[in-house]
Amino acid sequence: MNLTDKIYHDDEAARAHLEAQRWPNGPYCPHCGEAEQLAKLEGAAASKGLYNCRSCRTKFSVTVGTVFESSHIGLAKWVLAFRLMASSKKGISAKQLERSLGVTYKTAWFMAHRVREAMAGPADPSPIGGEGKFVEVDETYVGGKESNKHANKRAGYLGTGPKAPVVTLVERNGEARSFHVASVTSKTLRKVIVANVSRKSHLMTDGAQAYIRIGKEFAAHDRVDHSAGEYVRDGYAHSNTAESFFAILKRGVYGNFHSVSEAHLHRYLAEFDFRYNLRSALGVDDTTRTNEALKGSTGKRLTYRRTSEGAHA
Repeated sequence: MNLTDKIYHDDEAARAHLEAQRWPNGPYCPHCGEAEQLAKLEGAAASKGLYNCRSCRTKFSVTVGTVFESSHIGLAKWVLAFRLMASSKKGISAKQLERSLGVTYKTAWFMAHRVREAMAGPADPSPIGGEGKFVEVDETYVGGKESNKHANKRAGYLGTGPKAPVVTLVERNGEARSFHVASVTSKTLRKVIVANVSRKSHLMTDGAQAYIRIGKEFAAHDRVDHSAGEYVRDGYAHSNTAESFFAILKRGVYGNFHSVSEAHLHRYLAEFDFRYNLRSALGVDDTTRTNEALKGSTGKRLTYRRTSEGAHA
């Protein structure tokens, strides 16, 4: 499927595609779960994809209960936005979405954050790693370059003040999970690590003191001392996978976003995690990645309105 496909230019084709992703086994009522006592409405209502649930007596469409609900933006533009964000390895700015979709910057910003919300993983995911598996843990600091700052930037934007600490957990040949943390201390790191990594895992970190006590809770723990010029030991002890993840993340921040709102940093991290976890190296193509993001739009609504602060996120 390429960008000339009708789903990216025709709202009815886009609606049919969304229905196929959300309802692979047929429609069901998002209000009561009914799948049998349904009737597709005819006439003008049919162009809006409306169904009537005879069980709870409500009307619904495929957009109800998703990030698209109550949006006046055409569904073809939504599906194209998902495709562009899912296939851009280092992200795509709201300004570029504005140009590509033919919408205002305000609308592009609105859409981008809702796509990121759809890309976010489950609220209570299973631990990564396990017996015989290696999980790398590393931290970095995210913020724009000094040269990219604008004189009128306000506090709260990364790139105008202290950078924000981010910790990422990466299972080798597996998935990544990134978190914006208040500080890089043993207490904050432990909270993230033990909640997301199986205790049976072999932990890999750098030489930071904060990891020493945490490592004792896992099956094994290796540290590499970057300050002494050590980056790989015995061919397996390293945190290079996590470092590679950070390289892509920072290229996105520096090259595309320039500065991001700290309040929304977790959404940007979810976006980069999503693309990494469905990367081409695992045999996932752009179309599959886009469809997975579309499936993730169900049950996730952002009801806040865009603020002047959020305009530059």
